[in-house]
Amino acid sequence: MKNSKAQGILIPMTLIFIVGVVIAAVALTERSVEHLPFAIAALLFNAALLLLLVADLERAILLSGMLAVAIAGISSVKFDHSALKLTVSDLPLAFAGTVPFFVLQYPRMMLGVLAGGALFALASGAALLYAAGSPVPLMFRVLLFVLALIGFAAASASAAVRSLRGTLTQGRCFYSTFMASLVDPACWRQFGALALSDIASEPLPLREAMPARSACSPDIIVIQHESVFDPRIFGLPVEPTVEAFLSPPGAEFGHLNVDIFGGGSWQSEFSLLTGLSSASFGSSAYYLFQKGAGRFHSSLPRSLASIGYNTMLISSCRRGFLSYDKFYGSIGVDERIFVDELPPPFDARRFEATNSDAVFLDAVIDAHIKGIADDPAPRFLYALTNFNHGPHTRQLVPSGQFEQERAFAMASLPNAGYAEYYARLAETASAWQAARAKLAASFPDRPVLIVHYGDHQPVLTKQIDRQRKHQGDGRSPFRTFYAIEALNIPHFSPGPGADLDIAFLGTVALQRAGLALDPIFATRASLLDDCREAYFASPSERKRRFHRTLVDLGLIDLMPSAR
Repeated sequence: MKNSKAQGILIPMTLIFIVGVVIAAVALTERSVEHLPFAIAALLFNAALLLLLVADLERAILLSGMLAVAIAGISSVKFDHSALKLTVSDLPLAFAGTVPFFVLQYPRMMLGVLAGGALFALASGAALLYAAGSPVPLMFRVLLFVLALIGFAAASASAAVRSLRGTLTQGRCFYSTFMASLVDPACWRQFGALALSDIASEPLPLREAMPARSACSPDIIVIQHESVFDPRIFGLPVEPTVEAFLSPPGAEFGHLNVDIFGGGSWQSEFSLLTGLSSASFGSSAYYLFQKGAGRFHSSLPRSLASIGYNTMLISSCRRGFLSYDKFYGSIGVDERIFVDELPPPFDARRFEATNSDAVFLDAVIDAHIKGIADDPAPRFLYALTNFNHGPHTRQLVPSGQFEQERAFAMASLPNAGYAEYYARLAETASAWQAARAKLAASFPDRPVLIVHYGDHQPVLTKQIDRQRKHQGDGRSPFRTFYAIEALNIPHFSPGPGADLDIAFLGTVALQRAGLALDPIFATRASLLDDCREAYFASPSERKRRFHRTLVDLGLIDLMPSAR
């Protein structure tokens, strides 16, 4: 009798303890009073769903809490490496090359994830086998599920849940953000055909084409510098050589806002070349090169080809990488040279040991010089480097080279990863000085516009941010640099430029070159005042209507069979 009474008291106390621990764990990961009610509603809904299967409250609540902690943990890892939290639309990315990419680039992190997954599986198995409580009748389980579903639906309709879309770049609400994405139709649309999230129902009339401001058509060289950011964003000093690279005297320069952090360089490439934000396509953004080949019919290379330019890509990756060859061909890049095709004395295998910019940029300028010798028509050249790609635990700059720069970086911030980043950046700055001098000497009178930019910040900047206690806004992880230099272009006006979004960088390059703008680029140029440094984040209705125009004109095929 006494045992029965004790057991009757112990069971509720155990349940209260489990519920308290679970809610406390979720609250610690949420760090938001505003969104905590929704997180608890989601937690109880999952518990009610699991109760239908396991039949007792103890295991249902325990497993629901473990699932919540696991989701928050995975989301936290993703946030640390991409500056974006986990949503349901990220799930297809596991089958689009994300997992192998992380295994190769961040083996320690993936080992930790694997260990965490194994621990979760063991703990779940133990809970199922050894934590069983008193069974709950089926009718009562169904009733609890219906009530939990109603509560979860009501919580999902709150203003707090709608505001979670705006917290994707904030390091909190990891569990609630994922659960909110489960009931967000915009996230599920991304599993099918391409879907633009920022598109209006009414089109925007196109502007008239704008005539050229100059009789000359300069060569346009665009260089994407892998994982390069300006250390001054974090209040770190730079030396004169690096400063002259990031903000060259006699050039236009500024901050560049991009859509990505830590990886996915092709998304920056897509934005620059199409004038669209990759973020507009949700989870499809990661594999736009695969899914979008043949579906974007207005681009920077096509526009330049229409006025007589030869177009060329030189990539530091091999031809088989993703769908680079197919995608670049589909947007109007006629000549595509990959690292395994550059002629001797370039040695692809030796190059790939370090991806040195000193070696690659010299080969790029040689290919450009040869192209002009074969055909003197104006050229568009797009070069993709890979030297400063993470992780920065590997020393790619040989010992004895740029040691002074490495020491300078260590004195500025005692972080070996940052010192390696800065040493690589110093090599890039030095290599570009030599390449620019070679270009100028080869064509003393030929006009050339050169655009440099960083495609995204490396994961390393998370460490820098913590060490510097940087109090930036939510967009700071998505900020890099751009610089526009000119050779033999009299009308070019140098000086500090406005902060830009990468979707506008191609349009600005055409403007600085003094070239004619077709109606599409003329209309996009008119959106600069509306959106400026934040294309995707801008609420501009004109931008949304412009996207509708592009779709209506067949310049974006949202469905594969549209053409």
